[in-house]
Amino acid sequence: MPEEAKRTIVVTGGSRGIGRSICMAMAQPGRRIYFNFYPEDPAAADTEKQIAALGSEVKSACVNVVSEMEVSDFLDGIIKETGRIDVLVNNAGITRDSLLVRMKEADWDAVLNVNLKGAFHCTRIAAKQMMKQRSGCIINIASIVGVTGNPGQANYVVSKAGIIGLTKTAAKELAPRGITVNAVAPGFIETDMTDALPENIRNSMLGQIPLGRAGKPEDVADMVAFLASEQAAYITGQVIHVSGGMYI
Repeated sequence: MPEEAKRTIVVTGGSRGIGRSICMAMAQPGRRIYFNFYPEDPAAADTEKQIAALGSEVKSACVNVVSEMEVSDFLDGIIKETGRIDVLVNNAGITRDSLLVRMKEADWDAVLNVNLKGAFHCTRIAAKQMMKQRSGCIINIASIVGVTGNPGQANYVVSKAGIIGLTKTAAKELAPRGITVNAVAPGFIETDMTDALPENIRNSMLGQIPLGRAGKPEDVADMVAFLASEQAAYITGQVIHVSGGMYI
């Protein structure tokens, strides 16, 4: 079995939506896939079954990425079980939308803590193991709004802009050890989050997409799988937009 088929893959926020699709895109016989969710999510068990049906070993855990201790215990446990971490996908994220002048400090802190600090905790700990291996791949899920801005989402926009900055800095620091770091910036993707939007807002966003349709979680997952593959071994520090042309 090729080495690429034996890899240990970690996906944060993997129980549903884009995270689940990423796990599914990465799953194949011989691979070991770990994902977290927070808070408790009944969808996690079904996600595990779907991944296992594709031939991968799979485990999930309720882990709050804001907690350095919980992240450390989660990733250290994976390293003890498998001896390595080959791919980390920082996907966990939340929104707490409001206009800037009305935004509560608690909502600002919550989004920055999960979306940006969570990625920092996971990257820092996983990178130490990857540096020992002298190999690894980190993929951060950013957003088109981290580049364009978006009214009513100052906290989310700042967190995703920060993810882009973290990606570029980590790529420069880790490249000498054979580790690639890239970001995927989705546009308007069909998820539980976007399904909840009012119809007029959905239609407005769809009108901004040159390809004329919303994206699917699988569109993002396929790009993540490519960036984690040997075919992308010479790509690092990049932000790949998966947006149907919303940002050109």
